[in-house]
Amino acid sequence: MSRRSMWLVFSVTIVSLVCYARAARNPYGRWLAQAIDTIESQYIEPVDTEKLFEGAMRGMVGRLDDYSSFLPRQMKTFFDEALGQQYGGIGIEVNLAGDGDDKRLTVVSARISGPAYGAGVLAGDEIVGINDVNTERFTLDDALKLLRGKPNTTVTLRVRRAGYEKPLAFKITRALIKIESVLGDVRENDGSWNFLLPGPDRIGYVRIASFGDLTVGEFTAAMQWLSQRHCRGLVIDLRNNPGGLLEAAEKICDLLLPSGAVIVTTRGRDARVRQELRASGSGPYLDLPIVVLVNGQSASASEIVAACLQDHGRAKVVGERSFGKGTVQNLIPVEAGRSSLKLTIATYWRPSEKNIHRMSSSKETDEWGVRPDADGEVALDGKQEVAWQEARRRRDGRLPPGGDASIDGVDTSDPLEFDSQLRRAVEVLQQELDGPAAAKAA
Repeated sequence: MSRRSMWLVFSVTIVSLVCYARAARNPYGRWLAQAIDTIESQYIEPVDTEKLFEGAMRGMVGRLDDYSSFLPRQMKTFFDEALGQQYGGIGIEVNLAGDGDDKRLTVVSARISGPAYGAGVLAGDEIVGINDVNTERFTLDDALKLLRGKPNTTVTLRVRRAGYEKPLAFKITRALIKIESVLGDVRENDGSWNFLLPGPDRIGYVRIASFGDLTVGEFTAAMQWLSQRHCRGLVIDLRNNPGGLLEAAEKICDLLLPSGAVIVTTRGRDARVRQELRASGSGPYLDLPIVVLVNGQSASASEIVAACLQDHGRAKVVGERSFGKGTVQNLIPVEAGRSSLKLTIATYWRPSEKNIHRMSSSKETDEWGVRPDADGEVALDGKQEVAWQEARRRRDGRLPPGGDASIDGVDTSDPLEFDSQLRRAVEVLQQELDGPAAAKAA
């Protein structure tokens, strides 16, 4: 697997989209080229051949699945910026949510350190307008072209949010977004994260917002920080984590699993195993009690981590059922590398050999995603989820901690007070810490 796997967990492979031998066997390729030539030569007005090509590619790939797509030059630039882990923008992940033609531009996650998060934009917000442009029938390309831009320029969002009758407006100044993927509970005076939850129990709390090039190093540093403070148990928070690099997810699992434990397998169209990743057993945290938090926005690489630790009994899972995105995409160069085809080529499977991916025909009773353990399900309705995210956003923004803990009427002094899912995670962890094994060790 490539070391440069992209946001939706795909590996880069240098393959030509269309070779002449393949075109000779498949007449549709010749007919498509003929159609473009005919339009270019006979249409009543001059046409842009590149736009015709992009439209044909989008239409063709759009017939496949929600995750395959054609990335024209500007979109490829956006992905290249993501690889460098910095870009000019407002710091949000967006997707098209809904069925059929009723897909709505929705915030998947808002980066903690980004200007959108600071302005109050939350995961789950539906973006209905960007700079007075209605987003109905927008593609992701359309959205990114308006959301991205040079630092210190502004963009205005109108969002529809659960619990509010009218759309909310946010005027946001773009910044150079540097993606911080591993976060703690609250910041110290110097801006660094404190990874211990309040109280005397020394419970560690590590949020992984996404899986990128720097995530493993950040996670390792957080674990070393906790070890120095004699952490007794750990909560890994993967809520609203849209995924990222498979390699990062694999290495984090490797820090926590015994030798030989299967982390994940991939299967192609023939349902045969294409790849199997196993733990090396060299991780230093094999005995640390763990609880993992997930919700309906936990997807892809975050589901790989949660499923792996759950299947091997290394962690209890608390929260809500995860999203169910378990497909592998390859990035295939087109136009001599100026654009790309992102093509689904396999699915991810749990160590228990259950499928992670939720198909369009999947039912709630089918096997997909990651479900909380029997004692760990804590569902939030729309208003509760907004309240939790808003309280967490405000706690994240308090630097340094201390002083008046009430901000606009929201008490952020203790995350266990405003975060019922985290509170349950700590209760489950305490049961393990105080159980028979702990008594015997004492």
